[in-house]
Amino acid sequence: LTHTYGKMTGDTKQGWVLFAAMSVLFLGGVAASYAAESQPNPALASAQVVQDGNLEGKEARFGVAASALFATVTTDASCGAVNAMHDSFTALGGLVPLVNMQLGEVIFGGVGAGLYGILVMAVLAVFIAGLMVGRTPEFLGKKIEAREMKLAMLYVLVFPLAILGLSAVGVVLPQGTSSLNNAGPHGLSEILYAFTSGVANNGSAFAGLNANTPFWNVSLGMSMLAGRFLMMVPVLALAGSLVGKKVVAPGPGTFPTEGVLFTGLLVSVVLIVGALTFFPALSLGPIVEHFLGAAGKVY
Repeated sequence: LTHTYGKMTGDTKQGWVLFAAMSVLFLGGVAASYAAESQPNPALASAQVVQDGNLEGKEARFGVAASALFATVTTDASCGAVNAMHDSFTALGGLVPLVNMQLGEVIFGGVGAGLYGILVMAVLAVFIAGLMVGRTPEFLGKKIEAREMKLAMLYVLVFPLAILGLSAVGVVLPQGTSSLNNAGPHGLSEILYAFTSGVANNGSAFAGLNANTPFWNVSLGMSMLAGRFLMMVPVLALAGSLVGKKVVAPGPGTFPTEGVLFTGLLVSVVLIVGALTFFPALSLGPIVEHFLGAAGKVY
């Protein structure tokens, strides 16, 4: 479909740039997940676990490699199916599928969302590049101006507002914390994962959380509505704003949106805008859990 997008824009290189950026993020996630799960789970100490990595919550016929790959794929493609229990992954192993969704369904798109997530990031990348090097912010021959950037940032802000806002409610209310299976930072990760999965239209879960309660049924339903419909509004408005603009012929001041340079810039913008938005919350969840686990304290 990225190739189809390139054909529709009249320049297949535009599609290959998107595919390359997605592939870089995907391969990075697989490598990080496999590296984390290849390490023994500090909660277990058997020789088998030390030899084969963290096998808790995994089927022996799949093992670590296929489980890490599947966890990455299912959270990159908005699938939601699992072949291992993500709640049993190591702290950093569970961080990968969580971050995949928090990037905003930009890695190979999402069900019902398609390519619009990565295209919004491309618009942001063009604008940021223009600010850095003094080039004219244009995308596909259309000038990116104040209205487009306001709509793009509104799209970017809806996602963390829904996830972090609802997670904050789940953390402070007893109706939320009473469903946790784990205390401490892993319990926070369970809450973050639940709302992230809901907003990102994924469906996978840190299954240690009992989400079948009135509070969680209602709050997760709200997260699904916000994650789908509230994000569609600014995207459609952005598309409407761009379609009304005249195509401008590229000039010496136009920043090229094809090639390795823009691919690297797009990947960087996705990571900075997407991942760092959630870094404070992640640092209190899976990241601090990793360091505590290394010190021998588990949850």
